[in-house]
Amino acid sequence: MKTSFIFAVLSGCQLLSGTGLAQAQTKLVTGSQTPMPASEWIDQDTGHRVVRLTPMDGNNNSFYFHNRPFLAASGGNGERMVFYHSDAQGKQLRTIDLKTRQVVPLTRYFKQVGGEIVAPKRREVFYQTGDSVYATHVDTRKTRLVYVFPQDFRASITTLNADETQLGGAWSSDAEKEISRQYPEKKDYFRRIYDSKLPRTLFTVSAQGGKLTKLFTDTAWLNHVQFSPTDPNLLMFCHEGPWELVDRIWTIDTKSKKVTKVHQRTMDREIFGHEWFAPDGKTIWFDHQLPRGATFFVTGTDLKSGKEKKCELSRDEWSVHYTISPDQKVFAGDGGYPSSVAHSPNGQWIYLFRPDGDKFQAEKLVNLAKHNYHLEPNVHFSPDGKWLIFRANFEGENQVYAVEIAKAAS
Repeated sequence: MKTSFIFAVLSGCQLLSGTGLAQAQTKLVTGSQTPMPASEWIDQDTGHRVVRLTPMDGNNNSFYFHNRPFLAASGGNGERMVFYHSDAQGKQLRTIDLKTRQVVPLTRYFKQVGGEIVAPKRREVFYQTGDSVYATHVDTRKTRLVYVFPQDFRASITTLNADETQLGGAWSSDAEKEISRQYPEKKDYFRRIYDSKLPRTLFTVSAQGGKLTKLFTDTAWLNHVQFSPTDPNLLMFCHEGPWELVDRIWTIDTKSKKVTKVHQRTMDREIFGHEWFAPDGKTIWFDHQLPRGATFFVTGTDLKSGKEKKCELSRDEWSVHYTISPDQKVFAGDGGYPSSVAHSPNGQWIYLFRPDGDKFQAEKLVNLAKHNYHLEPNVHFSPDGKWLIFRANFEGENQVYAVEIAKAAS
């Protein structure tokens, strides 16, 4: 098989094939043509190389920002990424080899499928369609039924614990589901669900199947459920709703059932959310505004000491979601749109953030002025920390892209 451009870069090799080099040297305004004339180019506004990872054979979407999509390629030779593909036949999960860019279907097509969770040790991907949870092995494509939710407890999985023995998620009542059915747009259901104060229940399900454990019930809107990447018994969740009205971030010990508030509000209209665990599990990071829409930070709470570290950024640099690199030295964000909370007229960028004391030094990597933020880009660092992977629609349909963090040679 001919070595492709993405193989050369992601493996750290500096030698590019003639075709790849010619494409890589093409400087273009990202999204200036639909579709773009090449699958890789240098962003004219930033000087960084951008690669379309997915073929233009329908809509392709990478995962939500805290759902890690990677696992080792077969034989440990590089990395694979799991993503969603949709076309006229329906929706399925696929994998892409980040060296060769070879795409392989993982599951059959479904009318609806979600709850995507990669289990790198098991080499399985968990997902849910209707009331049924399945797991498919990434090498053999062997699929097993993990669990079927009973009629009186129709819930959704969202996370897998560190030792890959327990799936987690939240159950919502039929009354809440009816609100979502009647008001499918977020702007219509969001405040209604928050105001309803209907019960929600956190739960776990054995990854081997057969056992459901109910952990905690509250009339708060329990959401954004994530297991720690290192502590198999620590589950994070939020109180969903208008951020200025909720104490959002909490954890629960799945053995002792102890519930702990992660961050204490310090002023009126302070907001904090879109929380995620650091790779070492020691810190929970989150978007933090003091107060809402005024000053902007990424803040981390040390789970052992409770001490917090804030890094300030500008209004234009505020992002819908943030993330941290595998070595925990740099951060990234997916930018924001003019009508978002920051109301920035120039915020539509993929950003890299380097901490400098109590501030971030920002670098723009991709200009997303032509991207419709109705689709949130949701950045992920590649496993080697050299690329940022995101989804975007500036070519007319949803596709998955990677931008090289190192600047392209001029």
